[in-house]
Amino acid sequence: MTITPARADSLGLVFDRTDELGTAGHEQVVFCRDPATGLRAIIAIHDTRLGPALGGTRFYPYTSEAKALTDVLRLSQGMTHKAAAAGIVLGGGKAVIIGDPATIKTPALLAAYGRFVDSLSGRYFTAADVGTTAQDLDVVATTTRYVVGSNGGSGDSGFSTACGVFSAMRSTAEHRWGEGGLRGTRVGVEGVGKVGTHLVALLLEEGAEVTVADASEAAVARLLERQPGVTVRHSVLNAPVDVYAPCALGATLTPSSVGTIRASIVCGAANNQLLDSSVARLLQGRGITWVPDYVANAGGLIQVAGEIGDRTADEVRSGIAGIADTMRAILRRSEYSGRLPSEVAADIVAERLAAAPNRDEVRS
Repeated sequence: MTITPARADSLGLVFDRTDELGTAGHEQVVFCRDPATGLRAIIAIHDTRLGPALGGTRFYPYTSEAKALTDVLRLSQGMTHKAAAAGIVLGGGKAVIIGDPATIKTPALLAAYGRFVDSLSGRYFTAADVGTTAQDLDVVATTTRYVVGSNGGSGDSGFSTACGVFSAMRSTAEHRWGEGGLRGTRVGVEGVGKVGTHLVALLLEEGAEVTVADASEAAVARLLERQPGVTVRHSVLNAPVDVYAPCALGATLTPSSVGTIRASIVCGAANNQLLDSSVARLLQGRGITWVPDYVANAGGLIQVAGEIGDRTADEVRSGIAGIADTMRAILRRSEYSGRLPSEVAADIVAERLAAAPNRDEVRS
């Protein structure tokens, strides 16, 4: 049977895609199924030139296997960029488990998933992501040692991720508005889960006015118990704010949504915020500074990667604080060269990957 490019995309294939992922160069994609527990998972390893792949496991009720595959391919590529931009000697990988964690997540399923991770013999280390927790990782760790971010390790990385986003946001605000940075600005945080909640607290401490939105009424209620001073809206994408912080799922920045944004800076924790790379130039055309997501949200990765490299807590904190310096350097280089911050960040990633040892040399 001949498969046309359009048909390849609709089927969610790996090699014959016509979107940007078709040339992303993933090294390995593993489909995992355990009928006894109902596990259906995909593990994608994008690039291991800098070291073994590290990335979280997303547990989500995808409406099709094709959508799950597209997500894991995008997320794993983003992890390569995130590690390289942060100067971490690890590669990029990601995993997705297909299904509603509220209904199908069981210890047996998580243990089965751990066995699949273990079968990769250390090419992929897993951590938490949307739909998984440090407690879940404790179960995964019963069947594999290739786990970071469990309670037996450095724990939940939400606060570290939020600290990194806050640092990148503040340095960008200072670059754009001067020393006052975020004080007195209006920030719209989309998604108040385990990262967004911490980010809201940091912003309020800094003196920003915060507006939030989340599809989960329970999540908003929990936040309001802690932070009753925030404003709640149905959406913050088009809210009258100075900074838009997407901290839920990705792809909220599209050719159509860009025209509705009223913020001057976009900086958040969500992965893969752009529908595709062309959106970055559309944002620039409207005078909006987009902070590359894989630069801003690297704090959690820096934390859990510290377990593999045996870094001290002080070294981890220093690495997270360094996100601000990385962002300042990107903005200066962007201003000097006339290139987008996203292009400068991509250049840095490419330079670090190109400088990595040849895989064959590493093996020898």
